[in-house]
Amino acid sequence: MSPLFCTLGHENSGDSRFCRQCGEQLSAVAVGLIALSGQLLGGRYRVKRELGQGGFGRTYLAEDTHRFHEPCVLKEFAPQVQGTQSLQKAEELFAREAGVLYKLQHPQIPQFRELFRAEVQGVGRLFLVQDYVEGQTYHALLQTRRAQGHLFTEPEVRQLLFQLLPVLDYLHRSGVVHRDISPDNLILRSSDGLPVLIDFGGVKQVAAAVASHLHAYASAIGTRLGKLGYAPDEQMNTGDAFPHSDLYALAVTVLVLVTGREPQELLAGDRQQWKQQVRLSPPFVSVLDRMLDPYPPRRYQSAPDVLYVLSSPAQPNHDITLPPPPSPLPTFSHGSSTVAIAPPPARPKARSLPWLPLVLLGLLGGTATGWWWLGRESPSPKPQPTQTAVAPPSDNSTNVSQYSKQEQARKQAIRDRRQTLGIDQGFLVRLVDDAFYLDHPINRALSADPSDEALRADWDRKATEILDRLERLSQAARSRLGSYSNADVDKRRAAVNQLNLSSRSLNDLTDAHFFQWFPDQPRDPTLLQRPFGQVWQAIATDEVAAIQAGTALERIQFPSGRFSQQVSGTLKPGTGRAFTASLQKDQVIRLSVQAPSTTRLSLYPPSSKLPALLEDSKELEWSGKLSASGIYEVVLVSTATQSVEYTINLAAAENVTMPDSTN
Repeated sequence: MSPLFCTLGHENSGDSRFCRQCGEQLSAVAVGLIALSGQLLGGRYRVKRELGQGGFGRTYLAEDTHRFHEPCVLKEFAPQVQGTQSLQKAEELFAREAGVLYKLQHPQIPQFRELFRAEVQGVGRLFLVQDYVEGQTYHALLQTRRAQGHLFTEPEVRQLLFQLLPVLDYLHRSGVVHRDISPDNLILRSSDGLPVLIDFGGVKQVAAAVASHLHAYASAIGTRLGKLGYAPDEQMNTGDAFPHSDLYALAVTVLVLVTGREPQELLAGDRQQWKQQVRLSPPFVSVLDRMLDPYPPRRYQSAPDVLYVLSSPAQPNHDITLPPPPSPLPTFSHGSSTVAIAPPPARPKARSLPWLPLVLLGLLGGTATGWWWLGRESPSPKPQPTQTAVAPPSDNSTNVSQYSKQEQARKQAIRDRRQTLGIDQGFLVRLVDDAFYLDHPINRALSADPSDEALRADWDRKATEILDRLERLSQAARSRLGSYSNADVDKRRAAVNQLNLSSRSLNDLTDAHFFQWFPDQPRDPTLLQRPFGQVWQAIATDEVAAIQAGTALERIQFPSGRFSQQVSGTLKPGTGRAFTASLQKDQVIRLSVQAPSTTRLSLYPPSSKLPALLEDSKELEWSGKLSASGIYEVVLVSTATQSVEYTINLAAAENVTMPDSTN
């Protein structure tokens, strides 16, 4: 008989009526749980077998009959409540609280697909559907190694940290704490060898939020969100969890993997005894020791803090082979008016840039300096308040006194400038690294040795140049660098759509600014997945404001009784202007622009499903018969280094004189 679990997660025998630990009555919902193997739920998901069971229900392996029988995981939510009204309230709360989980988009987090309700023999069940991850848990891997007489090594667990910390940074900046990190909840994915976070603690957090509304066990439930020994004391005692709580659990996981011992053996009593049971380098021991500090304020407060220290010159290299970053930025539909998770579109245009895992750190956020690895920037998938995305790393680096007075002053000036502009330290480091390694394709981190002084000077020069350009952004747009997301893309699209303008036109205007400021940046479809993509988004934010203010958008209207119009103006370097005109299907139009050859012209039809008639073209004329009615968009941008004058002539009528050949 399958075991039963109370709302606190206590395990009981299958014939129990009361919990043997807390005395809670096990309701008919719990006692009546039945096997679902072979059943079709929600008219779509066929249950294959049970994967596990917890305090809020079972977890099943299923196949999605609507997606070629693709494997997926069903997480059951069976709150211990009495009555239809209470169950309905639980469903409403669960659906509301679970909403944040569906917005998470990261390849090392199983994607949540949907929430649905199913009736099973008259019992209402809620199921959460998520991707199935093929692979072995780190607990299973550890058991195999123990049987073979060996454990995980320092290089392996250091690499695990480098692979997981960016994922936690993504989660934490999304406002989510995992709460349940342990070897059981980490899977080494078979397809690419990357660790994946499973048994997502947010589900339990959601369930607890529901329970707190429904019955009197709220405080007790809060204390049990996490595994004993892995979760820090404050999480187990109060239910409160913070980013540093996940870092604590991750450090415990590392100790378990390198020792093969349970947390209670390592941390009970004398909390320092684990240091005698590990064979780790002193710098790495120091990192783990701070992650495990029982006093929360003394721990590292963010995942980038840990990455910063792990990548400092004091840390051993161990010849770790770091994987490519896990595409922390979502892919945006950059060339149309819709947003979608899809292959990168063709704009902005550029060659691809190989990822370089070595990251440079100048004196940007404190009195420290050094080199660190952080990977590419990963904005959260939901709108965030105006704030920095990453807390400045702790001051744990080499002594700046080894640098010359001139270099110290240079780095101090960069730091002061960055703080004045309100730019996050970690983000600026990644941004400058992106540009620096584009010019210096060296596959190593810079050192503090005199031999690298010239390269450090070049890094500082690039930092200064980039700050000069970022200063041109509005304070509102600049303050969000590092936290722009696909939700921001969607909001900008909606804002310009209200003014009858598409994302294609907005992209043209943004590109003009961006590539005038950063002409050396590659025109790459992966731009939005790199740190410079955050700058692009900040510029786009300012462009939307200019469009809404009428300084970057003008409507072309034909005077009564006429079918032609002329508009003139001036374009400053790297700027553009969009124009809209209401035109009819089968009209013959002629568009011509008098402007220098450094001007580019685009002509977009009313629907993004229709191809552009002109796009970023050096040709400044177009004529032909229109295939659709609606609002057409004309975008003119300048690539010149000086202001240029332009004149646009638009004629639309049945008797417009046509050239011999049309585009």
